[in-house]
Amino acid sequence: MVGRRRYGPAPVHPRRSEVTYDAAVVGAGPAGLSAATWLARYRRSTIVVDSEEYRNRRVDQSPGFLGSDPADPMSLLRRARRDLDRYPTVRVVRGRASTVGRDRSGAFLLTVDGEERRALRLVLATGVVDQFPDVDRFFDHYGADVFHCPTCDGYEAAGRRIVVFGWSEDIAGFALSMLEWAASITVVTDGRTFEGEDRHRQALIDNGVHLVEDDAVALVGRRGALESVRLRGGTLVEAELAFFSIAHHPRLDLAEQLGCEITDDGCLVVDDDGQTSVAGVYAAGDITPGFQLAAVAAGKGAVAGVACASSLKGALGGAGSPSPGPDPEAELSR
Repeated sequence: MVGRRRYGPAPVHPRRSEVTYDAAVVGAGPAGLSAATWLARYRRSTIVVDSEEYRNRRVDQSPGFLGSDPADPMSLLRRARRDLDRYPTVRVVRGRASTVGRDRSGAFLLTVDGEERRALRLVLATGVVDQFPDVDRFFDHYGADVFHCPTCDGYEAAGRRIVVFGWSEDIAGFALSMLEWAASITVVTDGRTFEGEDRHRQALIDNGVHLVEDDAVALVGRRGALESVRLRGGTLVEAELAFFSIAHHPRLDLAEQLGCEITDDGCLVVDDDGQTSVAGVYAAGDITPGFQLAAVAAGKGAVAGVACASSLKGALGGAGSPSPGPDPEAELSR
């Protein structure tokens, strides 16, 4: 008897879905849900992939959202989901999209937790991942009196003592921008050497911003009532609020697999309609250039959703979509 050679377990292939959607939206934050809502209003069959890894899931309030200022960001998303549920052509699934490709017809094949979903268009609203300071009790305070966005939460810093965590040269500009509101600012490099040049240091000195190149070990106080930051040597730096700017990493795995163009700053290149450099692929939210605000993300999602739906005018589309009307441009150009 001839023995079989063993090469390890057989590869696991994704289960193929028999349903073709007009559009797949990856991400269910403000950008993704807004895009899905407008696709739904064009009666396009849409699947929304929700990893539930929302950037603001630990944040108490999201300010500046028209008609809901401030809003509990998770309540805002729950309301948006309830609104979306009334559209019969939209389906939301929990899971993580890991791979994407195209079949011979040009449709997108998206793998979500081992199952392949097929769609004629793709909207990426995958968001970013923030890098946090390594400070004890950080997450006891994050989203209540520790923030990453001066534009979002600078108003609450007015007249207060602020600590800013960071060490890159960019932290100088970040800290100086906080002087629009804060009474005093101390930059704590969390044990790193400040990476800025002499001109950055001088700008901080000239504007009364203290630079402390020491390790922050703990936040002192209860959530919503920060008192100070304890340094490695035992010194307490008084602070009523803290901000940080270390790094944030756009989730671009799917975009990179498709070959989408990326800016030098790590964002997806999009046109005025939210379309990327790859035909049929749209993007919205924090992975695109511009202000990273919930209100802006929702607006970009609306643009991408309408543009995505409009790109399918006159096309038969997925099995779950109603019969389409004509493409007005094609009809009028005859």
